[in-house]
Amino acid sequence: VQLQASGGGLVQAGGSLRLSCAASGGTFSPYAMGWFRQVPGKEREFVAAISANGDNTHYSGSVEGRFTISRDNRDMLKNMLYLQMNSLKPEDTAVYYCAAELFARRTSANMEGRNIDYWGHGTLVTVSS
Repeated sequence: VQLQASGGGLVQAGGSLRLSCAASGGTFSPYAMGWFRQVPGKEREFVAAISANGDNTHYSGSVEGRFTISRDNRDMLKNMLYLQMNSLKPEDTAVYYCAAELFARRTSANMEGRNIDYWGHGTLVTVSS
């Protein structure tokens, strides 16, 4: 199974980017999925998560109102996860990782990073001031 993130790049402060994560090699529809980010020298931090059924989302306080997470489970062979990032700030600069976690309930989006089942490779987002 693989999670492949893409869509990172260089953007000016105030701009927007859309990250994508393609999940393949298995069925990820039962999994909550989320985004984490990491700056060199710091711990990886939670950004946003969406429940397996897509009904519930959860955001860190630093991105709530600016970022929107969504998922597309229509293709059973290639589930997609997205992160629309608006009003970007220099402090959003980081490597962004997508992740999948299996919860007992399909409505749960409480990803914390400690029980992740699958991590994707990161994509670098750089926000210039």
